[in-house]
Amino acid sequence: MESASSALTSTDVDVAPECQGILTFANTASFATLDAYLPSDVVTRLVAQRATIPFASVAQLSAVQGMGEARLKQLEGGARALSYISASCVGIFDELALSADDAAAIVSLVNTIADSELHDVLPDAWNGAANLLGTRPFTSVQAISNTAGIGPVSLRNIRNSATLSRPLEALITAIDDLHQYDYSATVARHFDWWNIVVANQHYREGKPTCFGLEPTSTPYGATVRPNLADATEVRTKVQDAVSFANRNNQLSPSVVSAGLANLDTLTAGRQFKGCYFSYQDDPWSGHSVAIFVDTVNGFSVMTDHYWSE
Repeated sequence: MESASSALTSTDVDVAPECQGILTFANTASFATLDAYLPSDVVTRLVAQRATIPFASVAQLSAVQGMGEARLKQLEGGARALSYISASCVGIFDELALSADDAAAIVSLVNTIADSELHDVLPDAWNGAANLLGTRPFTSVQAISNTAGIGPVSLRNIRNSATLSRPLEALITAIDDLHQYDYSATVARHFDWWNIVVANQHYREGKPTCFGLEPTSTPYGATVRPNLADATEVRTKVQDAVSFANRNNQLSPSVVSAGLANLDTLTAGRQFKGCYFSYQDDPWSGHSVAIFVDTVNGFSVMTDHYWSE
């Protein structure tokens, strides 16, 4: 009875495809069956609600009076005991039903993400981000969920950062695997923009142009542009880098189209802070870099064009 689809959740939903059986259980199980796992008053309200509108999300389940985190876990337990879900659904954490692959991606991201990116992913949970950084490495999503300062919004932001850009990341990996010499272009999805923009020291650095950064994060001597970047500007820079890297047509067209389509989905209607800058590590080569960070959810992407004499 379990509904299974892709290995990773690819849209901003609160129920992974592998966990849809929880909703099926809530929508179809008899009163007596549900009553074995939940208090009778909660079951009464749940059954009355589903008779009007079937449950389509964990948020809708949570809106039922008395259905808090503990009750959601009990409902999940019933779905698991009666084989509505299997081990491919690890369960509900902070009102988010996660697949096993989602959970693994979350743990991997939290254990490796840079300080600057994590704080951008969790703009309203500064203490939660600091606690994650101070406690990692983690071995389970349960431990991440239990961290002080991490709640439903934070865990969902982390899940989105870990899973929603996989087609773009596949394109980036394909570019990285190309053998490019002298003149090349790369794209990055997860990186420490603070260290790249502010902390690094190079043989020669061009004057950066930045936009949307806090004054304390803006490099000394930078030109501050008043307008933020939009989806079109981000797409143009990424498209230029992809086209240059793929000038010999070595990349799979399907990987390119899927990656760029994923980028378009993630950037549509969004605004980005960031910087343009150039630098040289020696007199015979140089880099031109563009960095973009979503001002709300922390989605980030960087392009780097490299030349060498």
